[in-house]
Amino acid sequence: MSRWIYWLLMLGSTICEVQAQEENRVVFLSGAFQNISVSGNETVQAVATRIPAEVAFATVQFHTQQHNVTLSYSTTPAFGLSSTASDPGLLLPLLPGQTSFTLFLFSADGSAVTATGVILPFSSTDPVPGGCNTEFNLNVDPNVYLRYNLFETTIQFAPANLGYERGSSPPSCDTSTGSDTRWRLQYDIYQYFLPENDLSERSLFRGVQEVADVEGMTENGKLIMTLSSMEMSTVMFSSIPGQGVVYSVIVRDPVLNTSASYVPVHTYSCSFTSKLDRCQTLGKITTQVFFTIGGLAGLFVCFFGHRFFKCELFCMGFSFSAFFFFVLVTRTTGLDYDIRLAVSTVIGVVGGVLVVMSWWRSGSIMACVVVVGLMLGFLVASTVLFTPLGDLDVFRRSDAVFWVTFCSIMIIVPIFFMRWPREGNIATCGVIGGYAVVLAVNGYVYTSLSYIALNVLKRFLNNNFNAAFTDVPFQTIDYVMITVWVVLGAAGIVLQLYRERSRPFFPPSPYLMWLQERERRKTNVLDPSHHFPPLPNRLLARARQLTRRMEPAGEHTPLLL
Repeated sequence: MSRWIYWLLMLGSTICEVQAQEENRVVFLSGAFQNISVSGNETVQAVATRIPAEVAFATVQFHTQQHNVTLSYSTTPAFGLSSTASDPGLLLPLLPGQTSFTLFLFSADGSAVTATGVILPFSSTDPVPGGCNTEFNLNVDPNVYLRYNLFETTIQFAPANLGYERGSSPPSCDTSTGSDTRWRLQYDIYQYFLPENDLSERSLFRGVQEVADVEGMTENGKLIMTLSSMEMSTVMFSSIPGQGVVYSVIVRDPVLNTSASYVPVHTYSCSFTSKLDRCQTLGKITTQVFFTIGGLAGLFVCFFGHRFFKCELFCMGFSFSAFFFFVLVTRTTGLDYDIRLAVSTVIGVVGGVLVVMSWWRSGSIMACVVVVGLMLGFLVASTVLFTPLGDLDVFRRSDAVFWVTFCSIMIIVPIFFMRWPREGNIATCGVIGGYAVVLAVNGYVYTSLSYIALNVLKRFLNNNFNAAFTDVPFQTIDYVMITVWVVLGAAGIVLQLYRERSRPFFPPSPYLMWLQERERRKTNVLDPSHHFPPLPNRLLARARQLTRRMEPAGEHTPLLL
């Protein structure tokens, strides 16, 4: 009963304020979007008229791109009577005979804001989004709350209640858990990707308008999961900085076969106002330089890696060492990103040199092929778990299952290299080299293919990342980059197989060749090089010549006539 008194008091204050303020009125029709401009010091009235009698309650929602706005039941925003966000929404139960209502919109930070808004009507049989709220400020809260960091984006919402007629009291939320209570409700979590590399306000407004209601989201969005009323109303996703994403929740009543949508919320997982790493300039210069050089090296390896075996080994050793050291230094220190990248680069160079020197000294082809095969196995395992297979509950809820599967795939690949070492090495050059070019392009133009490796990196760095859904958008740029990757890889593999068909499988070890040459000189007296003194003796003799005083040449033989 107290909730009903609350709504009566709120409605009375709203009616009085509408009579006192008539300027800046915007009249909404049910289900029709309108764009509104709000200056820093003005209040805009959102008025809904001609509401049909079968409508029991309505949600009002507004969406902005960069700035927060305040949506309030009264002209003076108060705690519990207003919502401030970039996607604020309010729910209004209607009284018997009521055909109109008014809400108020303000700029939260005093700046001019452009927003798009809509009023959605619902009948008495539809569930009430946020009707059993006990966590957030509003009495009935239809909003989806979002927070993000570099690794994950988390959404949270209040439980819904069963619908009810105008003028009646809402059903009790927690007196029982029977099939005639709100515990029968189910929640569908949806995700909708905005166009890639498009940070415009128009793109956001168009996307929000497509998925604001139940029909639009079910038709255009992607169903991620369904929660029961017994489960936590919190869902995690992988953050995709610079990519616009809209999240929404649709609550369904399976008994009455009705549904209602919460207020959608959007994010770019970055800030439009930050002076560093803004959404418009997301890529760091150091990252772009690093991956540009890596892309050029990958292009070289893709077409010439097997021919220049030492260069290939250096690149593979560099990648392996730099990646895992970056994980180690990130998890154990608080160093700045640029410092971590620089230190990882140095360690990568050391790792690449060590791999080359190990081959130079030992000449073991199989040991080097195993290292190269592990690199290809890493990429294959990352690709397999990048697919929808990686979002299965068995992988999301158990790190042990995920890493055992990942390592198993990673180890299986080098086994095939034991039988076909040259073909496996050339295939690795083509696939790894082509993907390095994709990562280089990602430094300048976003592509979802970069998350093949980034999702694994995030899982290494964040202990809670296993709970996040790792869906990414696949749009035109992604299909273009897949084509580029396939063409580069296939061309590199075919070219190298053709060029190396009549050559030895692998180049010989320089150190072993030197040992053989030295032994040959010792035993073959007919070899002219056998009569030359060793290199240290020649250097010592040369030094003595430089330090000894030259004697004048004298006449030692008689002149010949």
